[in-house]
Amino acid sequence: MTKVIEALSDWQSIRKTINDLSVGFVPTMGNLHAGHLSLLERSKCENTITVLSLFINPTQFNDKNDFKNYPRTLAQDIAMAEENGIDYVLAPTDDALYPDQYAYKITNSTINNQEAEFRPRHFDGVLTVVMKLLLLVKPTRAYFGEKDYQQLQLVKGLAEAFFLDTEIIGCKIVRNEFGLPLSSRNRRLTEDQYQLAQRFSEIFHSDLSCDEIKNALIQEGIIVDYIEDYNERRFAAVHVGDIRLIDNIPFAKDKKC
Repeated sequence: MTKVIEALSDWQSIRKTINDLSVGFVPTMGNLHAGHLSLLERSKCENTITVLSLFINPTQFNDKNDFKNYPRTLAQDIAMAEENGIDYVLAPTDDALYPDQYAYKITNSTINNQEAEFRPRHFDGVLTVVMKLLLLVKPTRAYFGEKDYQQLQLVKGLAEAFFLDTEIIGCKIVRNEFGLPLSSRNRRLTEDQYQLAQRFSEIFHSDLSCDEIKNALIQEGIIVDYIEDYNERRFAAVHVGDIRLIDNIPFAKDKKC
């Protein structure tokens, strides 16, 4: 039976009772979909206990409207956790996770491209909340989707830099039948925008160069933040209407921009 925990002190008491068990952890901002469920399934396969966190982290939003419009589906998410046999759901309040009112934060002073460039201070919020959650949950393994690939690499670096006793595991992107990565933001797309998002995916996954992809997307009416190759992966961030979408794929060494 799934136990839902809001008070961090309650979780800290429970955590002491499972010290001898392997614990898998999937941190999310809720509005769960099949991509999240794939992380949870892997955790269940590899650990005795699985913990899911549901917390819409205010400090990682550089756009106040984005935070305001982020889907809040706590009851639905808890029901999905119960249906999928998750052991614990951690659902803290903002004040509980930020008793310091965000006076203390984790930052990476070297990252300045892709999401770090277009979403100032975003990763400060991400790294800070991930550090807090990892220290609270003390998981054996923590699971992150490769859709947020830059975030995944930063979290791995965080765990290494601060000697955290947690294995950070990246999991493959779950896509729809058109190749579009599953995302909570997709649910905010209108029917016309969804068709345009599918075109974004089709063009991005083509054999075109970065510049050719960018030009093709612009012709479709899609606003492009970046299309770039980095460390043998191709990355994209675009706007379809007021919805920002990201994606990344590995590429052959002879197909760089």
